[in-house]
Amino acid sequence: MLSKLTHAIATLNIPADWIGIRAVKENSSTRYVRDGLPQSNGKTSTMGAMLEVLVNGCLGYAATNSLELPSLQAAAQTAYKQALAASKWWIYPFSESQRPKVVGEYHSPFVEAFETLNPGEINHLLVRVCESLKVNDKIVQTTASASTTERETWFVSSNGSEVYQKILSLGTHYGAIAQDGKIVQQRNNNGWQAHCYQGGWELLNQDQLWQRSQQIGEQALELLTADECPDTRTDLVLAPDQMMLQIHESVGHPLEIDRILGDERNYAGGSFVKTSDFGHLEYGSPLMNITFDPTVPGEFASYGFDDTGAVATREYVIKGGVLQRGLGSLESQARAGISGVACARACSWNRPPIDRMANLNLEPGNATLEEMIGGIERGVYMESNRSWSIDDQRYKFQFGCEYAKLIENGKLTKTLRNPNYRATTPQFWHSLTQIGNADNWQMYGTAMCGKGEPNQAIWVGHASPVCVFSNVEVFGGG
Repeated sequence: MLSKLTHAIATLNIPADWIGIRAVKENSSTRYVRDGLPQSNGKTSTMGAMLEVLVNGCLGYAATNSLELPSLQAAAQTAYKQALAASKWWIYPFSESQRPKVVGEYHSPFVEAFETLNPGEINHLLVRVCESLKVNDKIVQTTASASTTERETWFVSSNGSEVYQKILSLGTHYGAIAQDGKIVQQRNNNGWQAHCYQGGWELLNQDQLWQRSQQIGEQALELLTADECPDTRTDLVLAPDQMMLQIHESVGHPLEIDRILGDERNYAGGSFVKTSDFGHLEYGSPLMNITFDPTVPGEFASYGFDDTGAVATREYVIKGGVLQRGLGSLESQARAGISGVACARACSWNRPPIDRMANLNLEPGNATLEEMIGGIERGVYMESNRSWSIDDQRYKFQFGCEYAKLIENGKLTKTLRNPNYRATTPQFWHSLTQIGNADNWQMYGTAMCGKGEPNQAIWVGHASPVCVFSNVEVFGGG
């Protein structure tokens, strides 16, 4: 494929300053079971290419679902005309330096290929999960699903880039809803579809699967008779599966450079962060160290190169609590005059790449879980996101969780239901007082981060240890 696309680049007849072709082939499947009955068994395949051209400092785009030379030529011509027309009003003159030559490959790690299980075996496994979740007649609904994706990407350019990447990913989910009269509670495996990783069927460990699915059913029942979360200001302990959402909404989105520059303001909102804040703003406590890291093996948004060919590297976006760099592509970095990362990403061949999160991780500290809980006289421990709300500047937020425990005199005691907390982003991250060590550091992912017009749902990964925040407003939702 690379040789075919390289030949096409050399053959395209347009007077552009630079040309790039990104071809994508993707095969995916989804299996979904509810109450032990299969609901959907689908497979999809898609293939096409995005042509990108640089003309007079302006970039133009056009896509085609055919990789034959006449179709690529037609798309290139469309992109050229678009860039030429827009170049009269460019807001920043781009150059070939925003598209440097790069050559290389990336392959997801995996052990057990998707072909090793047929659809019947997958459905049987998901049915058994539903059976394991239904620990009592008060469990009124059980669900289980598994989604696979095999994606190949080829990127070539007129200045010699040749990149091939192959990504295998698996997303699994299961959960239960319990009801007793008017009381209804849900419990999912670390929140809604948080188990998204790169790899094969080895990610679905069957020994842990049965123990964990039964535990989820039991916790759904437990919540029916639990006390309501109290309304108070207290120490808040967040599990890694809730930290995923916390990092995503209050760090990831506000640090996207295109959002800071105003590109997303009419659709997804802006950011409280300003370009002048980089290198100076104390975003959180000195314990706060956040890395952008697409190099983590098996994390959901790992890759070797972004969708414009920029080499993916591990970079601190926040170090010692101080804001270091933004989540912005090479062109956003040029526009804003600040450091960014390799994060120009597109959800498919028919979308242009824009500034996106990838793997955004909170680095571990030194505390054990026992030490963190043991040092709290009174507080609340929360797991698994249930709801979220944050303003369009990513400043003020309110998040809800599925499951909580009261902390009394250094011990986890009573189960609490309907736990919520609220704060502002700077206030919250400045209240970070303890970070767990590598033993309680966990990573999760989601395939549903939406942004852009037309919308693009992208894969992101987040990892974190257990964290303690002091003097946080906590409240119930009954």
